[in-house]
Amino acid sequence: MGELTIGAFARASRLSPKALRLYDELGLLAPARVDGTTGYRYYVEAQLPRARLVAWLRRVGMPLARIGEVCDLYETDPPAAGLVIGAYWARVETETAARRDLVTFLVDQLSGNPAGKGVEEMSEMSMSEMAMSEVRMRYAAGSDRGLVRPVNQDTAYAGARLLAVADGFGADGARASGAAVDALVALEESVRGADVLNGLADAVDRVNRGNREGGSGESGTTLTAMLWTGSRLALVHVGDTRAYLLRGGEVSRITHDHTLVQSMIDAGSLTAEEATSHPQRALLLRALDGSADHARPDLRLHDVVPGDRYLLCSDGLFTVVGPDDIRRVLTTAAEPADAVSQLIALALAEGGPDNVACAVADAVTV
Repeated sequence: MGELTIGAFARASRLSPKALRLYDELGLLAPARVDGTTGYRYYVEAQLPRARLVAWLRRVGMPLARIGEVCDLYETDPPAAGLVIGAYWARVETETAARRDLVTFLVDQLSGNPAGKGVEEMSEMSMSEMAMSEVRMRYAAGSDRGLVRPVNQDTAYAGARLLAVADGFGADGARASGAAVDALVALEESVRGADVLNGLADAVDRVNRGNREGGSGESGTTLTAMLWTGSRLALVHVGDTRAYLLRGGEVSRITHDHTLVQSMIDAGSLTAEEATSHPQRALLLRALDGSADHARPDLRLHDVVPGDRYLLCSDGLFTVVGPDDIRRVLTTAAEPADAVSQLIALALAEGGPDNVACAVADAVTV
């Protein structure tokens, strides 16, 4: 097979010579031969599929380090590489939605309209009526060791501005989950308005550093929390604790699990039903375990409508209590405390194989 100069290969692959030199230096696309005297790079036609794949992935914004992994996988298992690309794009769309919410929030704050001008009407109450009414939270939280685990490493909290659930793991898991929730409780009185997302991010970073500096072994925690800002809830989420919303009789999940099986579901290689019995269903891709690579939280803002009911819970609930039962309790329980006690009772009735924690809050007008 004849060799191509870097210029000819650049035209065929639609990559510039400058980009080809960079990808060579990064190990993404090494030339077939480098002239020992002149230093000229030469390529072969068999390298074109990889080069074109690099060009396409750069156009969609995939980081260079991830591109190398996808290209290596493509050479041995193209369908698997396609699934990885699909999972990457699903994550991009989720993060884009979170950034869109943040932009809306900042525009509202800077324009002096914290009530959320321009947000679609989401209830029968008009925006003017909402402005005339004060919305507050009615809340409750609870946690139980379960019937199998020797200690309770779950922590749940509910207050006037904050809901939080953390699920600790490892030898020091109880301390880790408690420290995560305590760090957020400190924000209830100190963080307001446009600083709320930065405050949550900083608190999570401090918790993660604490687990790195003072943790024991492979310990850490997941965390899902919502901080009330007056017209919205600011959400921070790491791991597989979850947040659900009951609105208009329908229950929806408003967090995305950071687990291996969820990434496989996103990529289309696993169904939600198959995930429930997958041997690695508990493997976390993100958690507050002291590692900078694993601790990146999801941060977003969620519009609140009077009548909303929110549930935060650990996997000790949703892995054993089905969605229909969760919806039934959220729909019928008169008070948040009733919902918390009923949900924990359902988990225990299913054998209570894990710690279970719940926090429930209602948005009510006064």
